[in-house]
Amino acid sequence: MSLDYENNRAKSGPPLKKKKSSVSGTGQRKNGNVKEGKVHTENRKKSGKRRRKNKKTDIVYMTVFAAAVCVFVFSLYQLVMMLAPYYFGGQEYEDVKKLAITVDEDDEDVFKVNFDALMAENPDTIAWLRFEEPAVINYPVVKSADNEEYLTRTFSANDNKLGAIFMDKRSNSSFTDRNTIIYGHNMKVGGEMFSQLNEYASEEFCKQHPYFYIYTPDGAARTYQIFSAAVVKDVAENYKMTFATEEEYMNYLQMCKDTSNYQVDVNLDAASKVVSLSTCTNVNDDERFLLQGVLISEEDNQ
Repeated sequence: MSLDYENNRAKSGPPLKKKKSSVSGTGQRKNGNVKEGKVHTENRKKSGKRRRKNKKTDIVYMTVFAAAVCVFVFSLYQLVMMLAPYYFGGQEYEDVKKLAITVDEDDEDVFKVNFDALMAENPDTIAWLRFEEPAVINYPVVKSADNEEYLTRTFSANDNKLGAIFMDKRSNSSFTDRNTIIYGHNMKVGGEMFSQLNEYASEEFCKQHPYFYIYTPDGAARTYQIFSAAVVKDVAENYKMTFATEEEYMNYLQMCKDTSNYQVDVNLDAASKVVSLSTCTNVNDDERFLLQGVLISEEDNQ
């Protein structure tokens, strides 16, 4: 080598090494990892909280759903229990009609009742009541020693809210009283018993269907013409059954006519025999719908 080269090398010294910067890329990545770790930890905590929150929400939803199912099942049970008596009671009375009503072979329009079959089923049987309309009012009539038994007991002696159509215990079973009273329920569902009796609140309906019929075991078929229809109090004078004098009775008949929703042209006198059909209004506990008819004809139906 030349002397100049060696001198230059000595002057310049060994090659310089690059110093690592404190702000080198490697340092920046370390700081980034620290930050990312913190974020990752916080995210895991948040994710855990969300899972716990979602789990609690799911439990709440399941609890609410289970409660709703329980309420639905209970409500369905209540509905079935409420409607079942109407269904089974209605079926029972359809069976009674099949048992008792007979058709005349010579005249299908003649309505006849087999009272032997009815009395074998229930010895309390005293009559059969029929309307042309509402046609559903087509039932046996019973009479008990009190006015409570047949409120919840059917003709066939089953416990049922339909009860039966029954005569007031004070009335004569022969329908010879001046005022004979017969009771029946106004059902909130189904339309059985006396539920449709209040159709006669309408004068027009009464004009179209002015009569009802009562058949008795002695073979008599009685026709009654309706002359009064009104909502009255349960203790109203319209329920009076005994009269000391003819004048008192005539005053009673006039009062019933005056009470009525409408006036009917029919003969009423001291010899009149009235049948009063009574049911609840389902509006006020102390109110009744009272329909009254007067006997206009009596025939032998045997």
